[in-house]
Amino acid sequence: MLLVTQHLKNGYGLNNVLAEKLVIAVSSRALFDLDESHAIFENAGVDAYCQHQVDNEDVPLKPGVAFNLVKKLLALNAVDPAHPRVEVILLSRNSADTGLRIFNSIQHHALDIGRAAFTKGASTHPYISAFGTHLFLSADPDDVRKALEAGFAAATIMSSTSTETVDATHPSQLRIAFDGDAVLFSDESERIFKQRGLDAFQNNETIAAKKPLLGGPFKNFLAMLHQIQLDYPENSSPIRTALITARAAPAHERVIRTLRAWNIRIDEALFLGGKDKGVFLKAFGADIFFDDQRKHCDSARQHVATGHVPHGVANE
Repeated sequence: MLLVTQHLKNGYGLNNVLAEKLVIAVSSRALFDLDESHAIFENAGVDAYCQHQVDNEDVPLKPGVAFNLVKKLLALNAVDPAHPRVEVILLSRNSADTGLRIFNSIQHHALDIGRAAFTKGASTHPYISAFGTHLFLSADPDDVRKALEAGFAAATIMSSTSTETVDATHPSQLRIAFDGDAVLFSDESERIFKQRGLDAFQNNETIAAKKPLLGGPFKNFLAMLHQIQLDYPENSSPIRTALITARAAPAHERVIRTLRAWNIRIDEALFLGGKDKGVFLKAFGADIFFDDQRKHCDSARQHVATGHVPHGVANE
């Protein structure tokens, strides 16, 4: 009941706290590489795009930025297929007609995705709540912002510029890394840093060290991952999480006490004191990293798939 009470207090994902499954909604451009198709849409218009998709509907699309993440999430269901813990929903701005290529590609890659919404150019965000979504990944920043405004974890995916594959490093373990302020936590402390500087921020965090931070948009998603982790011995969990934050001592204590108050486990915590995050994400082997600041996302995407979370004071 502690997790439920805390979520109700913080106002994130109120309808999803007791959900049995972890539900991930992903756009077609996040799941598959649609750069060629999107270029046709941008340069030649919607009719040319539609014709291209119909002409190539039997040509499987290559994996996109979120493909390995989705594959590993769905693999969590293999332990007990009768009681799946994860569901992936496709939300696409394609029409049902052009979306046939998307479904054919899903079948080609043997992804267990059966539910979808095709909106023919309209925003997909109204269906995020209807499907009971805990995380929304999209290449469309407008849809992501609308999802965040509605209280859902959401990120604009950014492809890794690295030629290395993290999937080969930890092929059977899903590794997800989060920034802290404005992602897992509210932006209350980050606002002090932005408005009054580092000294004021450090002083505030020292004074408030024993006062838990309010939850940010990704708190509920982390809580759902934690619930799945509880089904496994800690040393053999198929999920590993990390907090990778620019904070350093003495601002570390409030973060640790906040997670303790939430009764949520985080496997690794890196307090970098402003150091570049990219190389640490590579060392952790993240399948994806979520951060609210573009400069950190640009550093991260040199090594791992990254989701920009356009939330909080850094994005106003």
